[in-house]
Amino acid sequence: MAWIQLNTIVEEALAEPLSDALIEIGAVSVTFTETGDQEIFEPEIGTTPIWDQTRVLGLFDAEVNPAEILLALTQWIPQIPPSAYQFEQIEDKDWIREWMDQFKPMQFGQNLWIVPSWLEAPNPNGINLLLDPGLAFGTGTHPTTAMCLKWLDQHPPKDKSVIDYGCGSGILAIAAAKLGADKVSGTDIDPQAITASKDNAQRNRVAIEFNLVKDFSATAADLLIANILAGPLKELASEFERLVKPGGQLVLSGLLASQAPDLIKHYQHYGFNLNQLDTHEDWACLSGYKA
Repeated sequence: MAWIQLNTIVEEALAEPLSDALIEIGAVSVTFTETGDQEIFEPEIGTTPIWDQTRVLGLFDAEVNPAEILLALTQWIPQIPPSAYQFEQIEDKDWIREWMDQFKPMQFGQNLWIVPSWLEAPNPNGINLLLDPGLAFGTGTHPTTAMCLKWLDQHPPKDKSVIDYGCGSGILAIAAAKLGADKVSGTDIDPQAITASKDNAQRNRVAIEFNLVKDFSATAADLLIANILAGPLKELASEFERLVKPGGQLVLSGLLASQAPDLIKHYQHYGFNLNQLDTHEDWACLSGYKA
């Protein structure tokens, strides 16, 4: 089946109304992307980030008449002139195969690998995590996740208790379990993340207890890893003080490198001695100990 794609760039205030209009006149999907001039590093929790100038893509069945689409859009949103819209034909493909081909096994440190379930592990003797891309954040492709995985590979938590706070897909908890941790638990505010984490743990044959934050009642651990955002990390300092044993380790990521000095200073008030361990692109990873 062939498709026709509508492509336009609009101001932030018009992105959502245009999306609604496209769906109303028959688009099978609508996508927002950035135009290359603005990056959104840390959106507010619970919000959908939209750029000042947003590219809007609408996908239609190839049988539609572009002239009729333009007429309808002009009536729905007269602020956008017809000349702002471009149409192109999209060839039919095996989209599932195209999507799967994007993903390859990834190595972190010396021994840790993330392997999509439909591929063979490049190193059968390595620590292989079977993890498929999905709706929950965290398949190792983001710099913050990659830095945490690299840290775990370099500091295997053998026989230690570990908390993955903000578990997403459960990737860090699963890595800790496969690297020899004695007890691992994870938590997140998103029910979808808990579901994904449980499914991924089962696929990797590791026993990990995942619960929503409101139901999370873990005791203090030897190691806590939190790959979230700088704002929540700052707010959670007192909670992490409770959840990390004296002498225990703390690894924080999800923050920009420019935010690291302030967060390091903030955590000193809660008994943590943190250092900037690593940076990748614009992101940072901190690690240290609780006094």
